[in-house]
This record gives sequence, C-alpha cells and structure tokens, in this order.
Amino acid sequence: MAKPLLSVENLSVSFDTPKGVVEAVRGISFEVGQERLGIVGESGSGKSQTGRAILGVTPGRVSADRIEFDGIDLRNAPARVMRDIRGQRISMIMQDPRYSLNPVMAVGWQIAEAYRVHTDASKREAKQRTLDMLATVRIREPEKVFDLYPHQVSGGMGQRIMIAMMLIPGPDLIIADEPTSALDVTVQLQVLAILDDMVRDRGMGLIFISHDLHLVSSFCDRILVMYGGQIMEVLEADALEKAEHPYTRGLLNCLPDLDHRQDVLPVLERDANWLLTNGASE
Repeated sequence: MAKPLLSVENLSVSFDTPKGVVEAVRGISFEVGQERLGIVGESGSGKSQTGRAILGVTPGRVSADRIEFDGIDLRNAPARVMRDIRGQRISMIMQDPRYSLNPVMAVGWQIAEAYRVHTDASKREAKQRTLDMLATVRIREPEKVFDLYPHQVSGGMGQRIMIAMMLIPGPDLIIADEPTSALDVTVQLQVLAILDDMVRDRGMGLIFISHDLHLVSSFCDRILVMYGGQIMEVLEADALEKAEHPYTRGLLNCLPDLDHRQDVLPVLERDANWLLTNGASE
C-alpha cells in the first residue's frame, strides 16, 4: 500500500456509566489508503465508535498514540481545523438517513448547504452542483427530487441523498457506517456501485463498517474483524474463507447456507481469552 491517508495507533474509546467504565474500543491500530477497508463484527464490537472517534464526534473518552490524516494530527487539531476536515476532507455516511436529514428543509437545499459551507459558491452554483451530484448518485429527475422533503422520499433514495451530501465537497476519505443495512438487495447493490465508483474514479479512501461478512468480502479490499473493541484478525477480503481466528471462523459458520439443509443454525461460542491478548493490529 502507498502512503496511507489515515494512520491510527492504539486507539481506545471508553464511556463512564453508573455501573463503571465501559471500554468500547481497546487499543486498536490500522491504516487506510486509497482502498476499500471493511470493518466487521457483531453489534457492540466497537466498529461505529472507531469511525466516530476518528472524526471526534463520539461522546466517549478517546485516547490514542496517533490519529494522523494526511499529515494532520487529529488528536490535537484546533476546533477550526476539525470543522474544515469534517465533511470537506473526511465524510461520514450514517446508517439511517431519517435521523440525519433535516425534516423541515428540502433535501436539495440541504445538499447545497453542505457544498456552500466548504466553498465560496453562490446559491445558484451550489444548486447546479447539487443537481449534478444527484444525477451522479443515480437519482432520476434530480430537479424534482431537489424540492422534496425527507418524508417524501423512499429509504433507498434517502440513502443516496445522504451519499450525495457527503460526497459533494469532494472528500479524500469516506467513513460509511452500515450504509446499506436498511435497504433491499437491489438498492443495496446500487449504493455499493456508487461508492465503488467514488473510490476508483476519484482516488478516495473508504472505511466500510458492516456486520455482513459476505457483503464486505465481495466489496472491500481488506477486512478488519473486531470483537469486544479489539481487532481479532486482519486479512485480504478475497481470503475471508481462509480466516484462521476462531472468532472469524465462528462468524462464518453461523451464516445461513441456502444451498444445504441445516436443521440447527450454529451458535457462536466465545472464548474469554480472546480479549486477554492484544488481538491483531497491522
């Protein structure tokens, strides 16, 4: 891999709760270049908190030896610098657009606003740029969709609108947190094709967070497997079936097999010793 866009060393995220400190992420390290990096694991494994910690938008307590993006130390960057980086250079696509879009503002103007925040574009220029971006994410009749409100669009269209909003400033790195989990298979493939085009054609980096192993193995270049806030295994996506860690093997064994009859679906048996070691960092 060429010089990475993002380098993370010994990242931890913890939360203070009435029952004590909860460690959501425990000292993980990895790098991301102009590639599609998948992060997989069960709910609560620390995937989303990893992405939020990079952008500094988690309510948890973050510590790290290094979080460096294109030579910028994100741990100590001033608030002004972080505001410029968020959205303009690093964008995060959330899981459900219903909770990310302003319900009382037309979706087109929301996208245009995201563009104007990071540029000196006029209102007219921002609108035209938005229409072009809506077409890029394969939305038909962008002029009509521009004036719709979030409740007037489908889940799949809402997700593509969110992608357009995150991509319009031309970021270098995209963090996509379960961007297709609420979509049907056809729309899911369309969204993945859009993200793939962005990585290939624009030279972006992509962190793709998901719980779907088959999806990640078919779409990403590399995979980080997380459990209990740690990285259990790092492997090439096309080598997922050859995974060696018992946790990864357990996840694969629990997947339904439509080609063979299964009277009982296997259950993942966890080993407390997995978290006694440092997992697998790059």
